Amino acid sequence: MQRMLRLIIQAVNAANNLEESLDIMVHKISKAVNASSCSIYLIDNQRAEFLLMATSGLNPKAVGKLRIHVDQGLIGLVGRREEPINLENAKQHPSFVPSEFAGEDHYHAFLGTPIIHHRRLLGIITLQNEDSRAFDETEEAFLITLAVQLASIIANAEATGAISELSAQALEKPGYEEAAITGQPAVAGVGLGTAVVVYPPADLSAVPEKTTDDIPGEIERLHQALNETSREITMMRDRMQNTLPEEELALFDAYLGILASENLAKEIIEHIEAGIWAQTALRRVIKRHVNHFEAISDDYLRERASDFRDLGRRVLANLQSQEPRRVDYPENTILVGDDVTASALAEVPEGCLKGVVSGQGSKNAHVAILARALGVPTVTGGQGMQLTQLEGQSLIVDGYFGQAYVNPSPELHREFAELAAEERELDEGLEALRDQAAETPDGHKIAMYVNAGMVADAGLTLSVGAEGVGLYRTEVTFMARDRFPSEDEQAVIYRQILKAFAPQPVTLRTLDVGGDKHLPYLPIEEANPFLGWRGLRITLDHPEVFLIQVRAMLRANRDIGNLSIMLPMVSGVGELTEAIHLMEQAYDELSEELDNIIMPRIGVMIEIPSAVYQARDLAKKVDFLSVGSNDLTQYLLAVDRTNPRVAQLYDPLHPAVLKALMQVVEGGHAEGKNVGICGEMASDPVAVIVLLAMGFDTVSLNPASLPRMKWVVRNFTVARARKLLSEVLEMDNPTLIRFHLEKALDDVGLGGLIRAGKH
Repeated sequence: MQRMLRLIIQAVNAANNLEESLDIMVHKISKAVNASSCSIYLIDNQRAEFLLMATSGLNPKAVGKLRIHVDQGLIGLVGRREEPINLENAKQHPSFVPSEFAGEDHYHAFLGTPIIHHRRLLGIITLQNEDSRAFDETEEAFLITLAVQLASIIANAEATGAISELSAQALEKPGYEEAAITGQPAVAGVGLGTAVVVYPPADLSAVPEKTTDDIPGEIERLHQALNETSREITMMRDRMQNTLPEEELALFDAYLGILASENLAKEIIEHIEAGIWAQTALRRVIKRHVNHFEAISDDYLRERASDFRDLGRRVLANLQSQEPRRVDYPENTILVGDDVTASALAEVPEGCLKGVVSGQGSKNAHVAILARALGVPTVTGGQGMQLTQLEGQSLIVDGYFGQAYVNPSPELHREFAELAAEERELDEGLEALRDQAAETPDGHKIAMYVNAGMVADAGLTLSVGAEGVGLYRTEVTFMARDRFPSEDEQAVIYRQILKAFAPQPVTLRTLDVGGDKHLPYLPIEEANPFLGWRGLRITLDHPEVFLIQVRAMLRANRDIGNLSIMLPMVSGVGELTEAIHLMEQAYDELSEELDNIIMPRIGVMIEIPSAVYQARDLAKKVDFLSVGSNDLTQYLLAVDRTNPRVAQLYDPLHPAVLKALMQVVEGGHAEGKNVGICGEMASDPVAVIVLLAMGFDTVSLNPASLPRMKWVVRNFTVARARKLLSEVLEMDNPTLIRFHLEKALDDVGLGGLIRAGKH
């Protein structure tokens, strides 16, 4: 059975379209289990019917025409029960409804299994036999296994509109049923336009192993390719110069810096000098860098793999003397690709880009960073994209909920067009809030900080009126080297960061590696790395590393004075006490060596459940607490939000999360300490209501969301927020909690900040 399953799936994956895939499957399944008939029905939710889409054994003329209501027959019964039904004689079952059109009068045995994807019923797959015998357990298990495999294929087809197209053909009318590509929200907003699919200029994985006798010639070809790639990227930078602020153009400078780096060329040349062809040498070096970054769990750092991959493709294209594909960009371009890169975005003419949908990447990818600076709605991690079917299709990008709608209906298009118009009007009004405080009508203030990942973020941070940086990751300093950076190297980098944001406060998080976020020079092998040696545990076990980093931070802060230091993944008071002792040691040592050494404010990240229950004890020893809402939610709910199988269970408005947040605020305030929160929850206008009610002193969020969150605070009283908090704490369903809070926003005239479930 395993061999049959593998062969069937291989054949299905090789099919040219959905119709062919389903036809291959029914014929091969019926042959594999020696069944007289195998059929696949897909659900049409709008008509509450199952439509026969493929069959081997029933009347072939019924395909695309036979419809069964969800409340009728054995097909409807399987769908309602969402479990297999195995019968010796289907005709004797009370739910059996004969169909002369189907041509199944001579069949007796029946086995039906639901096709379910992420808890959603997609269809039914059936087996039938002329004999009056039930299918055995092995055959039933085999069909269940195939149904699971088929579910992902159908979900992919649904995302690209292939199912709507087949349904439309059956009804002989255009397929206006919208299909959705589900991903992760990277840049908020709504974009409407036409899909332009971008492909990599060259495929590094397809480069064969090849040797050379002309080593000088290969080295010369490499230098020419590097120079030509630098020229292309310089042209892109110049094209974007009038669109992006200087700080964001630093992303292209980073590309140019990598190309100009003697280290990159040196690494490739070392392979060439060993007798390797330039293309192979390039592939080996780029692959090593890509693998290094892809092994990192931190989203921001992992996205650097995409940068190296993009550069490698462009250099390879020039090595192979390939002309770049000429693209005609419409005025309302939605850029779509398996891995849309920052350079691909830069090639779109100014004013034409309305949205981005990328199969790979996250909100920390360079393409997302640039799109955020341009205000272009972006969805990353899009699943189920068949690029060849998307070219030229009408698309809607929903950057709030991480979805893209393919070939939307006129009604859906009209609704999103109205929403986009409301957004433009709203954004124009928000510009006036830049220099105003986030203060409620009844006089309560909440400080609004931003999360930053690079010095270039300073421009955007200042432009939106942020009051400081609530979280700055320092891991990149360590990841970019093949050894631990020295104290002097770190001090220079940290000083650049502190000066870029001065006089606003900046919170630097100490080294946070472990899990699947590795340093190449600190190998960690564990059975369960996410619950293992990571975060503060590593630096406490290596005090020499921790002391050097803290000393570098203290030195960088001389004559600036805007530094705060935050400790990650603290699980208890004992760890915190050790860390503070080491920080005091670093301060005492430096004070003897240098003048103007200032002991900074020290904070703790609350992102482990054990820290929630010790919040007050932790607050006694530090200056502030900061909740890492993303990780805390994942740990509390045991949900990996990047895993599509369980992502729908991730919800910061879950009652357990809300109660944990309240406990942290109460613990911190009981000791007179400020309590902040960072993560996506702080960027959600619905969640900000409850954060305001709980009494959080600061929120740290992405720069693009800050003006809207400030608008919520300035138009929502604390009294009203506290009343709503007491109401939602009586609810046990996060979906109901969200609906209740959305209605509250709408009631006070802030409905433009949210997109209701009607879409």
